[in-house]
Amino acid sequence: MTTSGAGSQGKPPDQDLPSVYQRVLGADFALLAPRLQRYFGAIPSGNVGVGTGLYQVAGSRTRWLRPALALMAARHTLFPELEHDVPFTITNTPRRDGSLSAMRIFHFTGRDRVMEDTMSVVDGRLIDRLGKRRGLEVALDLSVHAGGLRMRSRGLALRFAGIRLPLPRLATVHLEERIDSADAARQHVNVRITAPLVGEIFRYVGDFTYEVRPATAG
Repeated sequence: MTTSGAGSQGKPPDQDLPSVYQRVLGADFALLAPRLQRYFGAIPSGNVGVGTGLYQVAGSRTRWLRPALALMAARHTLFPELEHDVPFTITNTPRRDGSLSAMRIFHFTGRDRVMEDTMSVVDGRLIDRLGKRRGLEVALDLSVHAGGLRMRSRGLALRFAGIRLPLPRLATVHLEERIDSADAARQHVNVRITAPLVGEIFRYVGDFTYEVRPATAG
């Protein structure tokens, strides 16, 4: 498989590329609300996108999963905490190859938790690789509904030492992002992970503001 990036777009790597979302959605990108077009659109070179807000709830109510989630927390993938009213920041950083990396920091009582990922376009599909070493791969389907964006996972795989190992569909990731109905200057995000026979096993939902600003050196 080939990754859509600077080479596939026919542009030098120092020129701005359409975002991963623009490349996957195509003409449907114009159906997003204008503020979401700014969020999901390309970030100019030398800049980052920074969001700050509050999750009304973040974490897992499934107690028997917490040992596994604690291991995943060390890899910056998921975490075992569950709290309400959790402040958070997200920093989106465009890469020269056309991919987009993100770091989310959840400010729990007594400690911070980090989630990292990198999104790229592979054969026209959005692929998200999560964790410090990007070892968990999630293939995502995108669609636009009433000006908001929805994502749903359709496949999982592990990556280790250059080997890709497809996984059975043990869980499904659902994401919905829209403009906050109570405040047009804010965005609302709702991310859930569900599993067959179990239901919801992980969630974070909240609101935030977002701006593009120059990247900090170092």
